[in-house]
Amino acid sequence: MLIKTVFSGFGGQGVLSMGFTMANAAMLEGRYVTYLPSYGVEVRGGTANCTVVVSDEEIASPVASEPEFVVAMNQPSFVRFQSILQSGGLLCVNSSLVNTSSARGDIEILAVPTSELAEKLGQIKVANMVMLGAFIKASNIVSFDFLVEHLAEILGEGKSKLIKLNRDALELGYNFIKE
Repeated sequence: MLIKTVFSGFGGQGVLSMGFTMANAAMLEGRYVTYLPSYGVEVRGGTANCTVVVSDEEIASPVASEPEFVVAMNQPSFVRFQSILQSGGLLCVNSSLVNTSSARGDIEILAVPTSELAEKLGQIKVANMVMLGAFIKASNIVSFDFLVEHLAEILGEGKSKLIKLNRDALELGYNFIKE
């Protein structure tokens, strides 16, 4: 198994954190992982993306040409990254901000209103965790229960006050996706 994912959006949307969280969960599960962040000089408000590769064997390259999954938290990311998604791949979009009418016909779209769902929790900043919960359910790359159980370890001491909020956001996204 070798699974490549690109997480993308504006700086400040938490896309690097989303990828880092998934990468750490996979690593703690005993998988081989690469995490390759990329962001513009603007950082907050500029474009940001990261590539996460998860495998059962050593990984030769962190580059994700033709990834199986793309997460696009904004319209520019949708436009930019749908073109590299492999045919039959899954494109997860923040439907609160992304119009998918121009999507390719050979890919699957998972539209999650992450901004609106995060607002229900009273904190728009956790839209990334709402999306991560939905993405994990749709992709099954890592165990959702494992991630939630180890969330404090994955996020670190600096985020200890936000564990409950992040857990709630993950669960909201996970439960948004129907079986």
